[in-house]
Amino acid sequence: MLQRKPLRHKSVALTLGLVCGLSATAGCYAPFLRTSGIRAARTVAVVTAARASHLHMFGDVPYTNTPTYQPRNMISLRKHTFTEVGSDFDITFDASGKRMVFASTRHSTEPDLYYKSINGVAVTQLTADPASDIQPALSPDGQRVAFASFRSGSWDIWVLGIKGGRPVQITTGPTEDVHPSWSPDGSQLVYCSLPANGGPWELWTADVSTQGPKRFIGYGLFPEWSPVGNQIVFQRARERGSQWFSIWVITLVDGEPSYPTELASGAAEAMVLPSWSPDGKRIAYAGSSAAVARLRGGMDGETSAVMDIWQMSADGRDKVRLTDGTSTSYAPSYSATGRVFFTSNRAGNENLWSVIPPFIPLNGAPQKALTSNPKGPKVVRTALP
Repeated sequence: MLQRKPLRHKSVALTLGLVCGLSATAGCYAPFLRTSGIRAARTVAVVTAARASHLHMFGDVPYTNTPTYQPRNMISLRKHTFTEVGSDFDITFDASGKRMVFASTRHSTEPDLYYKSINGVAVTQLTADPASDIQPALSPDGQRVAFASFRSGSWDIWVLGIKGGRPVQITTGPTEDVHPSWSPDGSQLVYCSLPANGGPWELWTADVSTQGPKRFIGYGLFPEWSPVGNQIVFQRARERGSQWFSIWVITLVDGEPSYPTELASGAAEAMVLPSWSPDGKRIAYAGSSAAVARLRGGMDGETSAVMDIWQMSADGRDKVRLTDGTSTSYAPSYSATGRVFFTSNRAGNENLWSVIPPFIPLNGAPQKALTSNPKGPKVVRTALP
């Protein structure tokens, strides 16, 4: 069953737990893994693998070698943090795209929240609680940051002023509440919640200003509110077959949810941690499939795998891979500058990176040729199936 403190952050280990979906074999609905370097907190996926050795993090699929990868122009790739001890992850931006808040274990084994400029080096520490603070989300006006914290003895949603002050607790009780995301007007939060008595992960909204009743809107994990409307994107697992996660969206009408719509899925592909572009026209996500999965032994016997950042249009079409298929990259987030940021261990340690996504025409129009250098060779990027 779920440990009371299973979630640390969206580390490489966490992401690997996510891609396996809500496995019925696990008998539990916890996709969370430990912080890198912390051995204490384990995951249902690891327990399941130990009990049924034919299963691995991606489900009950055979081992496959990494396929030959088609080279891509990665001249736009940029590294933004350089921690050599601990990890940087869970990035969020202000409306300008020039300032960011992220979680990190650079100073403590328990993650705290930090604030810095995109191209700067100095970081401002926002929290220093002995408990874990993760998954920050900056409000649309950039004045508040919502986050998940274990400081109350369970995972709850809190809000902190970006200039300081005492944090305000938004959720309470025996449930495990994580991954807040703001509504476009900054009045509400959407988050996911694990009931105390078990069952699937639920999606809820909360009014931040009135602290009024919470509203149940469906089932799923890691929701993100569109910055320009009433749509909420999230991940949800299949209830049959591979049970891997796929990307879904719901629309709120007068606060009530419409029927959920599946945007992208694959019988042998996991799609997790979706994120909206600032204009609401595109969605980035982390993905891995049986075709590109590569299991590798970790230092303590755990496994890691190749994951890439993908982008698609908001209707689920025009998928294109943004990263190079040789490392674990996850938790994408758009900035207003047009870059897609993500966490990756491509240089050994988990740090924050970004890439400029290729031009993706909407509605299935033909791809255009792009050049990274007007005098250089022409590079044509085409959407991958």
